[in-house]
Amino acid sequence: MSTQKKKKTSTGKIVLFVVEIVALIALLLVMWFVLKTTDSEKGVKRLELNESEIEVEFNESVKENEVMKGYKNIALFGVDSRNGDLANKTRTDTIIVASINEQTKEVKLVSVYRDTYLNQMGEKQNYGKCNAAYAYGGAEQAIKMLNANLDLDITEFVTIGFEGLRDVVDALGGVYIDVDAEEIKHLNNYQIAMVESMSDVSTYTPVTETGYQVLNGLQATAYCRIRYTAGNDFKRTERQREVIKACLETAKTVNPAALATMSQNVYSEVFTSFKLDDIISLLKDIASYSIVDEGGFPTEGMITTGTIGSAGSCVIPLDLEANVSWLHGFLFNETDYKPSSNVSDFSARVASDVSPYISGTPTSTGTATADDSEDDEDDWMN
Repeated sequence: MSTQKKKKTSTGKIVLFVVEIVALIALLLVMWFVLKTTDSEKGVKRLELNESEIEVEFNESVKENEVMKGYKNIALFGVDSRNGDLANKTRTDTIIVASINEQTKEVKLVSVYRDTYLNQMGEKQNYGKCNAAYAYGGAEQAIKMLNANLDLDITEFVTIGFEGLRDVVDALGGVYIDVDAEEIKHLNNYQIAMVESMSDVSTYTPVTETGYQVLNGLQATAYCRIRYTAGNDFKRTERQREVIKACLETAKTVNPAALATMSQNVYSEVFTSFKLDDIISLLKDIASYSIVDEGGFPTEGMITTGTIGSAGSCVIPLDLEANVSWLHGFLFNETDYKPSSNVSDFSARVASDVSPYISGTPTSTGTATADDSEDDEDDWMN
């Protein structure tokens, strides 16, 4: 890849991750608005996490880490659910760790690639794609998976479901997206599949032309699902961010009544551990927050891809310990961080499992490919 293309890719990723945190802030605002106007938590899709149980799973070095006590770490999950089930039995298409420095209000974001080969932290301690942890044990197991493999101390999460985006886009009157010739066929095919699976959707409007155009909710959601073009699943992630960004830009131009409708629709697709007081606490100083950096896990130079037995096509941390050390340096400015003994054990197991299948050569995240199968929809129990 040329220097110019690498620079463009890097810049694009920074923009997309900034959009991620802005979307989180917007989501929290939506939740606060709805709860405040209803003056009740009735009907809230909220999970009362057993924090004491989660904290028991913290690695010892995390419990003793004074540096991390100055940070609030939140898990952001995006799930492929078309029936409103946000609790479990669905894989997480998006996994993001948002780390907030509680003194400076600086925010750093790390996207954990959904197909990363890790300990899924179930009862049998199986290893495989990390996005299956949510399918097996909901948010609690997904959080335990992140904490155990990455030496983190997450106790809060926000999950948004499959239909929420469609509702938001329709409430906004559509969003502008630049559709290319390679995408049209797949966009329309996904619309048809969604019409058949959503009981409240009976028709669809095909996209027939390329170029910058307004997409409705169903079209925009279908656009987010495309992954059978150049770039595969990594490109799909970019499309998802593109639509989120378009939603936020359009929201700035609509009247308060339309935004209120959008708020109600989005909130119906939210599943979270946050209480109303938690949300208000996060929002009171929202103007002070600033995005200072972003990254992906596993990180550049310590990542590759390969088909690992029954786990299928995976994103592989070539050295989990080294990746975790990098992560703590990145998020918490901990230089020369020494991962816990648990992470060391996990790292050895990952290396042992993948060694028969890969060459060990690092792969650029700009060109790596993730699983192109529909495993997160059809065979999540495998």
